[in-house]
Parts: sequence; structure tokens; C-alpha cells
Amino acid sequence: MSMGHSSPVVDPPASLDSLFSPKQATFSEAETRARESMAESELSDISLDDEKLEGLNVEDSDSANQQTEPTTPSELELPTKPFELDLNEALSTSASSHKKSASLTTIHSGRHISLLVNRDEQASGNRVSIDGQHKLQEEFARLQKEKDSEYQKGPPTPGFSPGIDWDFWGAVISDYQKFASERSEELAHAIAKGIPSTLRGMMWQLMAASKDPELESTYLKLLKESSIHEKAILRDLGRTFPHHDYFTDGQGIGQENLYNVLKAYSIYDPQVGYCQGLPFVVAILLLNMPDEEAFSLLVRLMHVYDLRGHFLPEMPKLQLRLFQFDRLIEELLPVLHVHFLREGIKSITGCFPLDIVFRIYDNCLASGIEAIFGFSITLLRKNEDILLNLKFDEILSFLNTKLFDRYKIDAAEEDEQEIKYQVNEFVNDAVSLRITPFMLDSYSHEYEEMVREKNKHTAEVDELRSSNRALSVQVKRLEANYAQLNEEHVELLNELVKARLRNEEMEGELVRYKLLYAEAMHENEDAQSSHRMSINQIFNGLKRGSGGSKT
Repeated sequence: MSMGHSSPVVDPPASLDSLFSPKQATFSEAETRARESMAESELSDISLDDEKLEGLNVEDSDSANQQTEPTTPSELELPTKPFELDLNEALSTSASSHKKSASLTTIHSGRHISLLVNRDEQASGNRVSIDGQHKLQEEFARLQKEKDSEYQKGPPTPGFSPGIDWDFWGAVISDYQKFASERSEELAHAIAKGIPSTLRGMMWQLMAASKDPELESTYLKLLKESSIHEKAILRDLGRTFPHHDYFTDGQGIGQENLYNVLKAYSIYDPQVGYCQGLPFVVAILLLNMPDEEAFSLLVRLMHVYDLRGHFLPEMPKLQLRLFQFDRLIEELLPVLHVHFLREGIKSITGCFPLDIVFRIYDNCLASGIEAIFGFSITLLRKNEDILLNLKFDEILSFLNTKLFDRYKIDAAEEDEQEIKYQVNEFVNDAVSLRITPFMLDSYSHEYEEMVREKNKHTAEVDELRSSNRALSVQVKRLEANYAQLNEEHVELLNELVKARLRNEEMEGELVRYKLLYAEAMHENEDAQSSHRMSINQIFNGLKRGSGGSKT
């Protein structure tokens, strides 16, 4: 091959399929290691107070490097790299008589999941936590006893699942923090596989450390008070899961409990008060636990899991989450991101089946609210090829009605008419998605910088508006002065015109007087002339008379 003149090599045109987002992580191994190291260095730079937060030393599991055997579709295939999602900041509660402070410790499971372990800081709070844990243990013992009695009588009732490993979950509930620190991988796998519905309420309270008899008594006291949001809450009750049996009856226990929890929280946290969308969060809790426990868990979600920022008047955390989600789509699904921009899709909403919502709650309570990003991105990736061929209205309709069709179980496989979904496969895809803390932190920094620039611009605009208002006031004052001077000028002109008229009149009078004077002088001269002539005639006559007498 000659090196003197080589014709340029033209790459063949890429096919449309090559433009789709890759089904696996798009980062190179070196880039992934760099991201992990940066994230770990950021986390390691955070100084923790030993009196408030105990570091939990968890050894990396050797099973991360072992190859696992293929599993059936009902089982979850979890990747072997840890997903470090840290939530080390606990927000103080509102200005209420009951104040708690807590800390969160991230335990890496050796899989693509992290567990958040809550620890109360103060001794009194720890005492309350222990009391609550004892109550949950008693409830678990009661359920297990009922299960044993049901098995002895005959087939289990629908409320109890025969597949529950009571020994395993009993060990978890007996000491959740210890179990999560010593057997984190096993617990993470069990949570990702799905918490049994019978034990879901207890596990949620354990993961969030929300079981608090003191706060439950506060809830009962708040029920006796009145709230300014009662009308708004009553108006939205019928819109919350209207087709669910528990909330269908307007006079039933479901809507009553929903109203009570929302009303109590609106009094407990007046800065949030009541916000539309909050009933759906509370309703999911009420489907798994009594109302007083749902209230305690709601308080925990709002103040420790930082859900409160989604419902404040300015919704600062919601704006951040939307920005992070948009950036995740841009980085993980770039082609779909461009398509959404062209079609004017700025925010994405969808209807989730209730059984999937429960599984999402499982992972969010175990790993943090940020875990919801994995579920959302997974749905978009699963339906990317369809969404790229839809227009604006079709995209909105698809997101609301057909978003889960790819996970729907065919009717031929099920005798029941109720629509079923491959929930385990969906959760497996979601937890397998590589969304690192580095990515979320970088997006958070971008958003903060954008907000700072926006606030800076807003401050400049406000300053210009203030200056403009001051100039407008000055202009109005000058206009008022000008109008006053104008009036004075008009008055002076009127006076001048009147003076000129008077002057003209006086000049006319002067001319008339001059004429009269001239006429009078002329008449006087005539009279004097006549008088002189008369005197001359008299003298002449006298002279003639004296001359005749002499002769």
C-alpha cells in the first residue's frame, strides 16, 4: 500500500439500531473505577461524630467475584458491584413539641444495593426506638402464632403467604441493625426479591426506625385539634385510589384514617401543611399498617429521608430530583433524551400498578429515595424503541396506559383475569442499573450552580427593577413638577395677556385723551384768536371814536 497518496476512508453509515441506548452500562471500566474512587473519596472526606454516628465495618463479600448459576425468571439476578447510596444527613423535625434527631449509616451489601441503617442519636430517642422494636417483635410473634394456628386448621388464608421464611424474617426483625451489618448481602437480596406482604409494614418501620410510641401518642393528641387544611383534605380524599376497596367507601375506615393522618401532619408540620400528592404517599402506608404507625413513618420519610422538600411551597427537592432525572436520561438514554426535547416532553409521569409501588417502597426505604431513579430509567429503557416512534400526544398516552406492557404476563399463562406483571424481573432490571452516587452528586452540583446563576440573574433583575421603580417615581415626581410649572406658566401667560389688553386699553384711552387735548388746545387757540380779534376791533372802534371827537 502506497503511503504517498492515500484516499480517505469513509465509514459506512450507522444503522438506526446502533443509535439506541446500550442495554448495559455505557461507561468504560476505567471510567467506572474513576467514578467509584471519586465517590468513595467524597464519602471518606465526611467527618462523622463518633457520639452520633457509629461507623459500621462491613467486609466486601467474596461472592462478588464468584460466578452464580443461572436463575429462573422468578429469581432476581443482582450484579456484584456495590451501589453506594449515602444519605448521611438527618433533618431536624418541625417546630413541634416532639423532636427527634437521627442519623443514617450506609451499609454496602456487596451487590448493586445499599442499605440505610438508622440510629437514634440521643439516649431518650434510643429508648423510644427500643420500645418500638419490642412492639414490632411482639406483633411478629403474634402473626407467626396465627400462622401456625392457620396451618393446623387447614389451608392458609389469603392474608398469609405459605412461602414466607419465618425464621429468616424473624432474625431480621429481632435485631435489624445487627442483621443488616453482619448479613447485608443476604438482606439486600431478600428486600430486592420482595418483602412478604404480611411483614411489609413491620419491615418498613424497622428500615426507617419509625416505630415510636411517643410520636404515636402525639398523633392521637393532634387528632383532637383542628386544621386550616381540613376542607382541602376532604376534597381530595375521593381522588385517592378511588377504585381500591379500602378507600372506596366515603364513610369507611380507609378514608377516615387517610383524613386523620393528613390532618395530623398538617398540624404537626405547619410549614408543609397539606399538599396535593401527599394522600397517595400516606395511602400506601395505610395499606400496610395502622394509622398511628403510618403517621410515624410519614414523619420519618419527610424529615429523615428528605421527602419533605418535595412538598414545601417552593418544592426545592422536587425541582432537584426532576433535574437529576433529566440528566440521567441525557446520559443513559441520549437518543431518547433528544427525542423528548424535540417533542417538547419536559416532565414524565405514569401510572404504576399497586404491587409494583409496594416493591418500589421496599427499595426506597432500604436504600433511600434516590432508588426511584433506577425504576424510572428502567421503564424508559425497556420502552425506548417504542417511544422513539411516538409523537407528543402519543407519548403522554403511552406513559399513562402502556408503560408496563413489556412486563405484563400474558393472559394465556394465567387463569386469572387480573392483570399480572413480572415484578421480579422489573425490580431486577432496576437494581441492576448502574446509577452511581458520583452521577447524582455531579448533577446536584450542576443544579446548585444553575440555581445560583439563576438567583444571581434574578437578583440583578430585582436590582434593575428596584432602580427602575425609583426612576419611575422620580419621573412621576418630575412630571408632577412639570405639570405644576405648566399651570403656573399658563397663569402667567393669562396674566400677561390681560396686562397687554389693559395696556392696549390704556393706550387707546391715552390716544383719545391726546385727541381731546389737541382738540381742546385747538379750540382754545381759536377762542384766543377770536378774543384777540374782538379786543382789536374794540380798540379800533375806540380809536375811531376818539379821533372823530377831536375833529
